[in-house]
Amino acid sequence: MYLTISHTTRYRYERPPEHGLQRVRLIPRSGPSQTVRKWAVSTTGATVEAEYDDHYGNRVMLLSIDPDGRVLEVGVRGEVETVDRTGMLGPHRASLPLWVYRRETDLTAPGEGVAALTAAFEGYDGNGLSLLHALSARIADAVAYRKDETDAATTAEDALAQGSGVCQDQAHVFLAAARALGFPARYVGGYLSMDDRVEQEAGHAWAEAHVEGLGWIGFDISNRMCPDDRYVRVATGLDYHEAAPVAGLSFGGAGESLEVTVQVQRQSRGQSQSQSQS
Repeated sequence: MYLTISHTTRYRYERPPEHGLQRVRLIPRSGPSQTVRKWAVSTTGATVEAEYDDHYGNRVMLLSIDPDGRVLEVGVRGEVETVDRTGMLGPHRASLPLWVYRRETDLTAPGEGVAALTAAFEGYDGNGLSLLHALSARIADAVAYRKDETDAATTAEDALAQGSGVCQDQAHVFLAAARALGFPARYVGGYLSMDDRVEQEAGHAWAEAHVEGLGWIGFDISNRMCPDDRYVRVATGLDYHEAAPVAGLSFGGAGESLEVTVQVQRQSRGQSQSQSQS
């Protein structure tokens, strides 16, 4: 599948910040499930100070906010060719050892809710892949997809207790539970081409777990499936905070507002991108 993507993140300030830095993870890499054909990042109201690969292999840009600027905008436009590998990405090839992906974080620390969730899988006599599929389905039942009920600070335990959340929260619950069951697991941020629309409210999130003998496998809890050729992987980490598309800090400003627009469109190979972005 050939996907064209346009994504803009726009901050407005009533009083411009005196100093500010933003870390941007918006540059996908070619891999087993995708080939990046074109990709460009543009900025308004900021200066690119550095570009580097982090320890997870994400391409990162570090931006400094221009003094006295009332608008900071980061935009990406690109074209990615994808293939359906039913979520299977193959062996672990990163420089980090697999045990790193068993570490818990503040957002994925297991508690009573995760313990209750994983208790059903004690003594499970199936293989690792079937266990993770069953776990994914159980989480989808336990944490209903609902918008505007959680935020970036919501933990896996919070989402389980509330019984609802968005794709980010469902991924965090999966990470906490999979790690508790002994699987290395990581958060994935990217894009999903939806069947019924081009305009989207945000990017998408899912999880990947490593199964001995099979390698990394993706699980999209929200859609109860493994990622196919409608998905574009952009950044990974132990949780959302380590894979957030745009994150940073600023000092001295006031009245910050945020606007995000995302378009993901399917096109014939080689067709020029014609999407407009507000």
